Amino acid sequence: MKVAKFFVSVLFLTGSLQALAQPNILLVYVDDLGFGDLGSYGHPVLQTPNIDSLTREGLRFTSNYSPSALCSPSRAGLLTGRTPYRTGIKSWIPEDSGIFLRDDEVTLAEVLRDAGYATAHIGKWHLNSDLASTTEPQPTDQGFDYYYGHNAFQLPHNHNPTNIFRGRTALPPQSGYTADLYADETIAWLAGRDTDKPFFVYLSMAEPHTSFANPPEYNAMYAEFTQGEVVPIPNGQKQPPKAMLIPRGPGEYYANITYMDAQLGRVFDWLREQDLLDDTVVVFSSDNGPVTANWINWWEVNAYGDAGGFRGRKHFLYEGGIRVPAVIRYPALVEAGTVSDEPVTGMDWFVTLAHLGGGEVPDDRPIDGIDIAPVFAGKKLPERSLFWALNAASELEYAVRAGDWKLLLDKAQQPAELYNLGEDPLELFNLIDTEPDQVATLMQAFASHYDSIRTDRLRPDTDQGYVK
Repeated sequence: MKVAKFFVSVLFLTGSLQALAQPNILLVYVDDLGFGDLGSYGHPVLQTPNIDSLTREGLRFTSNYSPSALCSPSRAGLLTGRTPYRTGIKSWIPEDSGIFLRDDEVTLAEVLRDAGYATAHIGKWHLNSDLASTTEPQPTDQGFDYYYGHNAFQLPHNHNPTNIFRGRTALPPQSGYTADLYADETIAWLAGRDTDKPFFVYLSMAEPHTSFANPPEYNAMYAEFTQGEVVPIPNGQKQPPKAMLIPRGPGEYYANITYMDAQLGRVFDWLREQDLLDDTVVVFSSDNGPVTANWINWWEVNAYGDAGGFRGRKHFLYEGGIRVPAVIRYPALVEAGTVSDEPVTGMDWFVTLAHLGGGEVPDDRPIDGIDIAPVFAGKKLPERSLFWALNAASELEYAVRAGDWKLLLDKAQQPAELYNLGEDPLELFNLIDTEPDQVATLMQAFASHYDSIRTDRLRPDTDQGYVK
């Protein structure tokens, strides 16, 4: 059920009540950025002044979790508010695999479009296996008035990409770097939009996903962290370029993030110049944890992501794979320079942004996200358990967190590792054999989540990557 609403009637603002018309919404979702990959999250070298300004002017989350440790399921959870396994998106979607986000799912773009928003998605989609398909739903079939971007990853790398689409139309090679192309397209769409409507832009940057390339002046900024000549490693060839797989240090990775930050700054500056920034809810986050120097695929060479000291990386359900940066800037509701350690997930943004935009969250299906607006006023959220499922590189396929306790389960759904994140955020001390009561409590929470997914009437009934 989709019912348009055009006002948020009552919202808390530093203890007082204020009626707000629909704000504009800019949702920035970047690719493979780690918890520690920003200056404002403690990186000692990386320069990210524009993203850091969001944290000074907004609220920074320190226990924000992605819906998954991989891109496609994370994006499914973000846009639907539903645990990715409900949607049939269990892992990253390979080309021509026939896996896609079903029409039955209701996206944030659909909710906001029905509430009167002009909607655009610019950047990475990766919720189907073919952007040219006439049978797999495309962004413009799922609530977005406009689309410009790529699917799984940029080819051959960030410079002059060859796999950019506008709507369903494949474009010739684009001249430039993905970061500036996507910033340009965002600004152009905003400049030409219907100004009688509020806007929702889902800006999904390619960076810092490999394979990457950067303008020379940005590589030069971090030359002391690079050994040897910078030669981007191309992807999309018939055979891996083995001779080019030479570790060169983190300089190119740092440059990739700083260049992305600069292009996001152009978008923020345009909004400020048009006197739109303070009327826009700006949310920034990452789809999953980083590719660290512990590479497991050839195309990851020379990625040096920082998980902020947490254990694990992309592909794994340890904290390093799922705990990611998140910032919201919106002066009407969010006090500048604040920090929250409340556990929240990417699925919460679906509900929260829908409510801020006066949209109707579907009530005919399970929604796993909640409205986290109370956190904006420094309040606590209701007690709940958080759940992850992922078919990836690890034998640990499931995780559930309640309070400070986190349980990881193997592929057979047997409890394997238990951590008290309050005392042991780095997940170094497995308490599985000494805390049977906590194991039992978390197993009950796991069973509740799992059974809800298994019996979800919208879950696809095929076996291509769903709950067993």
